Amino acid sequence: MRLPELDSATIDRIVEMAWEDRTPFEAIETQFGLTEPQVIKLMRREMKTSSFRLWRKRVTGRPTKNLKLRGFIAGRFRSSNQKSSS
Repeated sequence: MRLPELDSATIDRIVEMAWEDRTPFEAIETQFGLTEPQVIKLMRREMKTSSFRLWRKRVTGRPTKNLKLRGFIAGRFRSSNQKSSS
């Protein structure tokens, strides 16, 4: 699995979205075209090992990081940096 070429601003935004507990991986895929395994690979590459482990422990199984596990859509936070889906 290869990661696409991304500029540093895009990488920073993806890392920021991945760190946010309420941003699902599907939102990252919609906006940047990266699947969850690609985001994990990017996070592993961009973070220190200890920080990556903490992040993985925190997001694994978290309902808000996966739309299928998430029970709500209304009231969802949208960052001003996020592209609109319309």
